[in-house]
Amino acid sequence: MNQVKRLVARNAVPLLFAVVCLLGVYFAKMPGQFLLMEIVNRVARNSFLVLSLIIPVAAGMGLNFGIVLGALAGQIALILATHWEWAGTGGFLLTALMATPLAVLFGFLAGTLLNKAKGREMITGMVMGFFANGLYQFVFLFLVGTLIPFDNPRLRISTGPGLRNTIDLFRLKGALDGLWQIQAGLFVRIPVVTFLVIAALAVAIWAFFRTKLGQEFRAIGQDRHIAGVAGINVDRNRILAIIFSTVLAAWGQLIFLQNIGTLNTYNSHEQVGTFAIAALLIGGASVTKATIAQALTGTLLFHLLFAVSPRAGQTIFGSAQVGEYFRVFVAYGIIAISLALHAWQTRSAAKARLEEDASA
Repeated sequence: MNQVKRLVARNAVPLLFAVVCLLGVYFAKMPGQFLLMEIVNRVARNSFLVLSLIIPVAAGMGLNFGIVLGALAGQIALILATHWEWAGTGGFLLTALMATPLAVLFGFLAGTLLNKAKGREMITGMVMGFFANGLYQFVFLFLVGTLIPFDNPRLRISTGPGLRNTIDLFRLKGALDGLWQIQAGLFVRIPVVTFLVIAALAVAIWAFFRTKLGQEFRAIGQDRHIAGVAGINVDRNRILAIIFSTVLAAWGQLIFLQNIGTLNTYNSHEQVGTFAIAALLIGGASVTKATIAQALTGTLLFHLLFAVSPRAGQTIFGSAQVGEYFRVFVAYGIIAISLALHAWQTRSAAKARLEEDASA
């Protein structure tokens, strides 16, 4: 009985959201095939992004709101790939290759900044994401077509400088998903290669934490001061953790957008950090600990909730908009609760250490 209680206590958040999701499925009364299709698509296009958050958590840097920079690197590469008319799987791989050095640069700059804000990485990462978003919009709204030559009528705004709000990615749509699909029922197509890529990333993360560098990341996450005394280069490893996360986020954004088939030039990246972090937390992760299983479980639960909320809101309240409000409330609410608990735990631990020092 005690083991059951401990198990429930450790997994209270995912169990709670599993119950909420089941209630949502019941009230939504969606056809099973349609619901399965929605879940398969959402899990396939979002899991890679959620997994990109694990490494910074293990390195003691908390929830990396700065993965927005990785998403921006992916989108910049995608805009150029569309301009040069790259197509198919080869074009997708070239786009990922082009996004990588951009993501490395952005990750290095972000990691260097976060090293200056130790203990405040999450809020710094959030503000950094807002700043990067403003800079990105300035470049692609005002500089493209003025200081930056860019003559492509399919991408440019016809009445002035800047790119269109929406870019059709028809040449790269399904570049990964369409390689190998298994038909399940009338409507559900399972993108096998995409799920194999997600599985490969999960295995790579698992293997990484069994290497010397991965163990150093864990040591820094447990106590960076003791890790430094033990001879670990803390600042360098923290920058590497952010670079890894940013590069993975860039690739994850490419997987997301090739599944969607459309790039909202100024909006596609805005909720990347919020929704990925909310999914990770719903899986039972915390600011200081996150596992692959928690990331994948949270992705499934979060996007199941997203899929059924509008229809459940329509059934219960007569308005689908209520379901929209509810899922946005869940996304921000779970993050706020997690950060509040982290602050409370940090303060309690500091108080306990002070009391121990005083008694000694």
